[in-house]
Amino acid sequence: MQLSSVLLLLGILSCQSVASYRTQEPKMKGVNLVAPPRQPAPDALSGPRQVGADWVAVVPYGFCQQGDPHFYYSGNPPPGRRNMGQWWGETPQGVAETIRMAREQNLRVMLKPHVWMMGGSHLDLAFANEADWLTFETDYTKYILHNAHLADSLRVDLFCITTELDRFAVARPQFWSRLIGQVKAIYKGKLTYAANWDRYAQIPFWNELDYIGVDAYFPLSDSPTPSVRAMNRGWKDHVQALGELSGEKQKPILFTEFGYRACTYTARRPWESDTDCTPSEQAQAQAYTALFESVWHQPWFAGGFVWKWFLTDSPNTRHPDQYSPQNRAAANTLKDAWH
Repeated sequence: MQLSSVLLLLGILSCQSVASYRTQEPKMKGVNLVAPPRQPAPDALSGPRQVGADWVAVVPYGFCQQGDPHFYYSGNPPPGRRNMGQWWGETPQGVAETIRMAREQNLRVMLKPHVWMMGGSHLDLAFANEADWLTFETDYTKYILHNAHLADSLRVDLFCITTELDRFAVARPQFWSRLIGQVKAIYKGKLTYAANWDRYAQIPFWNELDYIGVDAYFPLSDSPTPSVRAMNRGWKDHVQALGELSGEKQKPILFTEFGYRACTYTARRPWESDTDCTPSEQAQAQAYTALFESVWHQPWFAGGFVWKWFLTDSPNTRHPDQYSPQNRAAANTLKDAWH
C-alpha cells in the first residue's frame, strides 16, 4: 500500500474513533441568581421569564480563608458564632423560598454550591500536607451533603456538586469519586460540576456525572468592540474542543455559567471582573449574539446559565453589576434568542 493511501486510511480511522454526541433534551435557558441580602418581593423572579428563561441557578456560598483548612457555611459556622452572617438568599430558609418562588414562575432549578475564598482564588485551592487536606475534605463533604439533602427534599431538577474547584478536583480524584457516590445516595436527580473554561478537559470524573459543566468565559477577540463575525471566528477552536470532549465522554455539555461585562474589551478576557471598564452595552450584546450563533445550535450543547441575575429591579439598582444583562441591550438579545 502506498504511503499516501496509508495516511488517508489513518485519517479516516482517526475521524471515526471519536463518536459524536447529540442531546435529546430541550436546551436549558437559565440565569444564575445572585442571592439577595433580604427576602425580595413576591414577583422578583418574573424577570427571567420575561426574557425567555425557563431555568434558574440558586447559588448558596460557603466560605474559607486561604491557608486555613476549615470550611464554613450556614450549617457549620465558625467556633463561637451562631451563624455566618450570610445573606438571606444563602441560608437554607432563603434557598427554599427562592426555589418556591421559581416554581411559581414555572422555572426549573439548578442548585449550585460555590466557594468564596477570602485572600485567594478558589480555583487554586490546595494544601501542603495530608492532614490539612483531610480537614478541609471533612468540612467540605458536610457542606455538599447538606446541599444534596436540600436538593432532594426540595425536589431540585439539577444539582451542580461544586463550582470551579478545578485544582482540587485534579489533585484528589478519589475524594471526588467518593463524594459523588455519597451525593447519589441522597439525591436521585441529575448531576453536573462547573469547571472553569481553561480546565474542563482535565476534570477526572465526568463519566460519573450527567452533564459536562463549563463556566464558559472563553477568550474570543482582542478588539475593544469586536463584530459578531470576529467573535464567531474566536469561538471556532473552542467549539471543536468542546464537541470532541462531548463525543469522547458521550455526555452533553452545559454552560453552567456564561456572560460578558457591558464594557469594551469584554470578549478579550471575559473572566476578568476587576479591570477598568469603559461602558459598552453594544459589546456585551454582540458577545451574547456570537455565543448564540456559534454554540447554541450545536447538537452536543445542553444549554446554559447567564452570569448573573439580581432579584431586585428598582430604579436604584438598574445596573447593579457589569455582567448583568438586566436593563441593557443584552436582555433583548436573550429575549430574541430564547423566545
